[in-house]
Amino acid sequence: MGILISSVIMTLWAIVLFNSLKFAEVDLLSPYFYLRIALMTFLYTGLFITAHDSMHGTVSKNRKLNNLIGSVACFLFAGFKFRDLKKKHFMHHSDPTGSTDPDFSQGSQNFFVWFGRFLKGYSGLFQLVTMAVIFNLLAFFFSEPNVISFWLIPSLISSLQLFYFGTYLPHRRPDEGLTAPHFARSQSKNHLKALITCYFFGYHREHHASPRTPWWKLHKLVS
Repeated sequence: MGILISSVIMTLWAIVLFNSLKFAEVDLLSPYFYLRIALMTFLYTGLFITAHDSMHGTVSKNRKLNNLIGSVACFLFAGFKFRDLKKKHFMHHSDPTGSTDPDFSQGSQNFFVWFGRFLKGYSGLFQLVTMAVIFNLLAFFFSEPNVISFWLIPSLISSLQLFYFGTYLPHRRPDEGLTAPHFARSQSKNHLKALITCYFFGYHREHHASPRTPWWKLHKLVS
């Protein structure tokens, strides 16, 4: 099932992106323009969640296939290297909110400061150069306003979405009732909201307690 779901997400991402780059109009007064951005953002988030599940080995029991899918999803999301992201993600799981957690802001819990450090921690020269090359290639074949609207902006919004619902809300202020070993909180039980906002990763305590549960089964762990 993991292979099927990940394939559907990546295929839909490619189809909607191509359709948007080729045929959509950049019309700031049209509601369909914003709906396309919202859909692309949701699919971008799905790419990262697919990569994330691959890090935990839940997309496929075949390790090579699992890692291949994760590598493709990481690259499509923002030019990331799967191996590097997996290493940092496992550091997060081994010491959530601790001194070696790359996702946690030790110095400040301010949203913007934390988000800036989060982006800096995951951005590197290879990733930035890769994204610049891809942008220019897409802008050569398609309208630059379309590339900005449907490729660049959704990826940035998705990054903000993943940080807010998957890191900031679950792990902020660990001194306010968060307990070892996971130091994570979950959103209130609302499966539709959890799916739309972050593919059920608002149920973050459940994910830390059972990291090998794929995203599409996380809601079943909520009591």
